[in-house]
Amino acid sequence: MPKPNKQIVRSSFWSTLSNWRVGEEKQYFVENLSLLVGSGMNILDALEALQTDMRSQRMHLVLGEIRENIEAGSSLWSSLEAARLFPEYTISIIRVGEDSGNLAENLRVVSLEQEKSRNFQAKIRSAMMYPVFVLALTVIIGIGIAWFILPKLAVVFSQLRVKLPLITQIIIGLGKYLGQHGTVVVPITIVVLALLIYFIFYFPRTKALGQGFLFIVPGVGRLVQEVEISRFGFLLGTLLQAGLPVTQAISSLSQATSFPPYRRFYEFLVRNIEDGNSFQKSFANYKNIKRLLPTPIQQLVITGEKSGTLPDTLLSISRVYEGKTELTTKNLAVILEPILLVIVWLGVVTVALAVILPIYSLIGGLQTS
Repeated sequence: MPKPNKQIVRSSFWSTLSNWRVGEEKQYFVENLSLLVGSGMNILDALEALQTDMRSQRMHLVLGEIRENIEAGSSLWSSLEAARLFPEYTISIIRVGEDSGNLAENLRVVSLEQEKSRNFQAKIRSAMMYPVFVLALTVIIGIGIAWFILPKLAVVFSQLRVKLPLITQIIIGLGKYLGQHGTVVVPITIVVLALLIYFIFYFPRTKALGQGFLFIVPGVGRLVQEVEISRFGFLLGTLLQAGLPVTQAISSLSQATSFPPYRRFYEFLVRNIEDGNSFQKSFANYKNIKRLLPTPIQQLVITGEKSGTLPDTLLSISRVYEGKTELTTKNLAVILEPILLVIVWLGVVTVALAVILPIYSLIGGLQTS
């Protein structure tokens, strides 16, 4: 039976390797490969054992192709690179491990990095759950009032022979419109809002807008900064300990981060260090660096570079800021509560004024009569 064309196989599943199930199995693959290789098992036997345990057909095919490449004489890192299973900096760590004979240790490093990256994302998601829930509930209640209550108020106010305030006229017009077309307008509005959220926060080509927005939200921006500093310390320190050149390690940071301000900063660092500048001079040349790296962190990095203990210093920074992210995540609801209360208060006051002002006008007209 002829073998299927590998290019056809690639086209059927490479574009979907980032879905949640394959993402989980990639983490499982790295964790268990490090354990099997560390126990003395050779790469091919370890890959065969892991392949049989994969639930995803895509991962099963990928590991089968990696095994074929290794049997044909390729290294593990080059086979993983051809499979496009991991980002470039992960491949670099595995390559250094293979070349130095510390493959099992470097695979453990990759596994730990993936776990930390997943934890960073989970912290930001959990921190956003409370404000998103409050805002979503506010929107739902607002739509319910506009759709079911305002049309009835519009009928009542239209029968009053008084001059209505502008805000009440707007509310009445909205109520009449929703009373006639609500079954079409409300679902379309919900779909449009869902698409807008998707394109701002999730669509690969435009999610930088949402990430930039999160960076300026009070409380959330602070959490993003702490998460990024923790990632900066852990990933850069780990890559330097693994033996990667400093420019390649910083370039890996720009691939790992999802926030545009930090990506631009890391790319700037790479260019400056390639030109022969130190961290101290590179930091001094970057505008608004304090917004990304506080002055104490800059001083720690500069001191570590001068003393030759930069990897250890960076890992210490990571541990400190990982603890700070835990505290900020717990306190974020308290930080955001005043903003959420103002938003809800504005909605309530708007509807209340629209209802109360005509009543005052009616009472004033009766007293005049």
